[in-house]
Amino acid sequence: MDDLRRKLSADLAAFAAAWPTQADTAGLFLAFLGSHPDVFERHHAVGHFTGSAWVVSGDGRRVLLTHHRKLGRWLQPGGHADGDADLARVALREAEEETGLAGLRVEPAIFDLDRHMIPARGHEPAHWHYDVRYLVLAGADERFVVGEESHDLAWRDIVEVADDPDIDDSVRRMARKWLAR
Repeated sequence: MDDLRRKLSADLAAFAAAWPTQADTAGLFLAFLGSHPDVFERHHAVGHFTGSAWVVSGDGRRVLLTHHRKLGRWLQPGGHADGDADLARVALREAEEETGLAGLRVEPAIFDLDRHMIPARGHEPAHWHYDVRYLVLAGADERFVVGEESHDLAWRDIVEVADDPDIDDSVRRMARKWLAR
């Protein structure tokens, strides 16, 4: 196991200890990590790791969500690892690419985990995303740019996100985690 895989393994164990309600999920991620050399590659048919960013405003009250073009839902920015086992770096890269925000900084500890099924599309079969999510803090300039992967981007009040039944359960979970800090 290379250094980045060892680090991710240790980070997943630390996450399980810090968030006992998600310890079973962390166990699934650890098992998947050791299951095949290609778990960071999108061609790995059964599933692959992704990195996502919970992008919080400078005042700590708002989160930047993207209205995902393919999925048609308000979600956090994120994407495929494409061979990069440093998922914090993946989350930061995806946040920068999908939002156009400058001056972002990522906290190294895992903030959340979510395993979800991606439906079949075209020639791509249904598969699992093992999404490792990191806290990303916005800089002074919070002006974003809507890219081609999104219908829209919006800063949303985290208290409202936590209580919005129309928002994805995992996004509401991250809002509750942020508010409990």
